[in-house]
Amino acid sequence: MEVNHLIPLPSLVAVVELALLSFSSVLCVILFFLQIVKVWSEDGAGKVVEIPSDMTARDVCQLLVYKSHCVDDNAWTLVEHHPILGLERCLEDHELVVQVQASMSSDSKFLFRKNYAKYEFFRNPLNFFPEQMVAWCQESDGSIPQSQLLQNFLNSSSCPEIQGYLHLKEPGRRSWKKLYMFLRRSGLYYSTKGTSKEPRHLQLLSDLEDSNIFTVITGKKLHNAPTDYQFCIRPSKVRGDCKELKMLSAEDEQSRTCWMTAFRLLKHGIVLYQNYNVPHQRKSSLSPFSAPVRSVSENSLVAMDFSGRTGRVIDNPVEAQSAALEEGQTWRVRRQRMNVLTSASPLHPSSLSTVIHRTQVWFHGRIIREEAHKMMIQQGQVDGLFLLRDSQSNPRAFVLTLCHHQKIKHFQILPCEEDGQAFFSLDDGATKFTDLIHLVEFYQLNRGVLPCKLKHPCTAVAL
Repeated sequence: MEVNHLIPLPSLVAVVELALLSFSSVLCVILFFLQIVKVWSEDGAGKVVEIPSDMTARDVCQLLVYKSHCVDDNAWTLVEHHPILGLERCLEDHELVVQVQASMSSDSKFLFRKNYAKYEFFRNPLNFFPEQMVAWCQESDGSIPQSQLLQNFLNSSSCPEIQGYLHLKEPGRRSWKKLYMFLRRSGLYYSTKGTSKEPRHLQLLSDLEDSNIFTVITGKKLHNAPTDYQFCIRPSKVRGDCKELKMLSAEDEQSRTCWMTAFRLLKHGIVLYQNYNVPHQRKSSLSPFSAPVRSVSENSLVAMDFSGRTGRVIDNPVEAQSAALEEGQTWRVRRQRMNVLTSASPLHPSSLSTVIHRTQVWFHGRIIREEAHKMMIQQGQVDGLFLLRDSQSNPRAFVLTLCHHQKIKHFQILPCEEDGQAFFSLDDGATKFTDLIHLVEFYQLNRGVLPCKLKHPCTAVAL
């Protein structure tokens, strides 16, 4: 005889309630570890992402690169932006984003931006640390090898020191005082007696451990600063209190860069070098959010001649220039055969040559000179950083904005005509190109009349 064992109704209800309670507990744990972070792009668009509490700034950048289909050239960074205070800084790759967000005020936000100069000091350290500002360079009475220069910063047992004059904003006042300062691993000090570094004459201004260094972006008018090269030291746990800010102003861009770079190196030490090496170590094993690396650098661009049975590399710059011009002529004839273009002249340029460049990441349309300057400064001011834009003074011309030795220069690209055909030129017609894409590709390979080759496109991404 079969016996059906039925669970009493109250017991069944208890089992269901227990299961629901367990599920809700697991869900709460998952939600507890996931945090909502909103990141903004340069065009004002924002993207909300859910990330775990232990996700670093590098991982978030990788995630955004993957979701936005950007070119992953390891130059992307998260920027901590404080519009009311007029401050911003690039997060270090190892910093925890959720932890940084917890210290930010409600008006602050994260920006997704490129910064080519983030680790440039590892490649060209002597450009970042002038000998007159590095104490041991003066004591050694001569230049110091690059490897030794960085080793002294990365080695926790060494005592590197940056020294020089800075303007310090006096607390609660709009006046500034020029002081001789020393940046050491233990903190930033100023001398109460000239340039003396005796312990009894040194006053601690700020430590490094619990502080971050920011660029001041509001201009010198707001703070009545004596120069345009301001930066600020801000305690990590302070949200919006201006009283805790140490406002400083350097004499020039190179000095400001030296102070800010040394601050990062002395605070983070070998961790920065490990961050710098991560992209090289990831070549064989990509992260879950890695996008295909499609960046183009000067090392992967060479002038080639395919006129013979086999291709060859063109080493002679003059021959490369001639080959580029010949290629442009051939390409133009091919376009005419396809009946794609209308009549071409400087006054009535062809439809394709006037729009083909507008899809390129380095072209920024009708932005003004000041906006171009702002973008270049934000993305690092490294040699070869460039963008193209429409000319404000000549509606038929364009402007190449290029950074070299931390100075931003502008070169006008003018239309010219030869045998009834329209070209663009940077050097009064000596080197001519049928469109701006050919022009950019040529100057990525050859310096020509420019102070350096085009290396890094100044670009903005839409999230």
